[in-house]
Amino acid sequence: MSWSLRLFLGFWSMLWTVGLPLILLYLWRRGRRDAAYTARLRERFGRYPRAMPDAVWVHAVSLGEMRSAVPLVRALLAQGERVVTTHFTPAGRAEAERSFADDIAAGRLQSVWVPLETAWAYAGFLRAFRPVYGLVMEIEIWPRMVFAARAADVPLFMCNAQYPHDSLERDSRGLRLRQKVMAGFAGALVKSELQASRFASVGVRNIAVTGELRFDQPVPRAQVAAGLAAREWIGASDRRVICIASAIEGEDSTYLHAIEALRRHHAASSAEPPLFVYVPRRPERFDEVHDFLHAAGLTILRRSSLGPALSPEAWDRAPKTPDILLGDSLGEMFFYLSMSDEVVVGGGFDPKGAHNISEALLLGRPVVTGPHVHTIEYPFVEAEAADVAHSVPDAASLARHLIAAPRAEPAAIAAFVAAHSDATQKTLAAIPRLLARIRPS
Repeated sequence: MSWSLRLFLGFWSMLWTVGLPLILLYLWRRGRRDAAYTARLRERFGRYPRAMPDAVWVHAVSLGEMRSAVPLVRALLAQGERVVTTHFTPAGRAEAERSFADDIAAGRLQSVWVPLETAWAYAGFLRAFRPVYGLVMEIEIWPRMVFAARAADVPLFMCNAQYPHDSLERDSRGLRLRQKVMAGFAGALVKSELQASRFASVGVRNIAVTGELRFDQPVPRAQVAAGLAAREWIGASDRRVICIASAIEGEDSTYLHAIEALRRHHAASSAEPPLFVYVPRRPERFDEVHDFLHAAGLTILRRSSLGPALSPEAWDRAPKTPDILLGDSLGEMFFYLSMSDEVVVGGGFDPKGAHNISEALLLGRPVVTGPHVHTIEYPFVEAEAADVAHSVPDAASLARHLIAAPRAEPAAIAAFVAAHSDATQKTLAAIPRLLARIRPS
């Protein structure tokens, strides 16, 4: 280990230890809006009510990562493995608990908070679960996680990983500390040959190309059926329906500009305006987004006002078709996507980057997002080349794109998805090979 990395790890540990009161304050403040942040707080310190040694460890920090991990976790359980999943956000943990309720009840899976970035918290986690190996979904680079696993002789692999070009350029400057931490992984299961070459260029070894797990996630057919029925229930069978999925803070004015532009365009031709299905990224924003859209003079129907059942047959008589169906619920993204003709994916108008486009493509819906696609470089570059996804630079361009209504052929979307699927089996096949390279015996 280089001297710069040793100094960094020492400083990192000191920072987390000294900053612990601020971390607890952050969790408390988030907990005021979502009590799940402060529930089972002992787990964040590496203390668990029940040990489960020899588990496969899957780290899925939040909802998107957990959804992409679901088919892989199911396959691991089918092989007879026990699994522990770790998360930072309540949404990620809730998805694991919903998807694997039976396995949790049977003692085959535990879903817990990821420990805080301290050696002693990870020591408690590693004692309780003694993982046979670990899989870190996407590109979560946490120094203490990596080196605590390494010190405990737990092979830890990046999984479903990509290294965006912008991140590579940024990390290649200065002391290159992030890349030195990456080299501490036991290996990587990556999305494409391009990604493999990038990780190899910064010192990551033991790499396998396995594709995109998000294309293997199970499509909840009940949600799809409910979405199609809800479109008819709400009176939009003959209208265009556009889903704005995973809209993040700071993007609402961009989407409002597009909504108003489309409404003016349709009014000029005396056509029925589109129905917009607006799904904020975080539940803390549900009320805020409602108030923002209401202040703009739009009529809004909240999904939460329809009751818990995801079944239009159980809902009251449909009101007059609103301007907006606000998707203020969790775990129902396929319901919202299936109602739509096309999908605007959030995050792309923020420098932090666009969110998952795979779910929309799985349902055969074309995608448009903003200019910041570095977070989804794979599969966006390939999807754009196949003409099933597009990127636009700003609010005005988004409005023009939606008014022009370019349509991808369903066959083209289906062909693209088929070409990029089967990552679960490729990952399962690669793991023993990667383990054998570091433990030949």
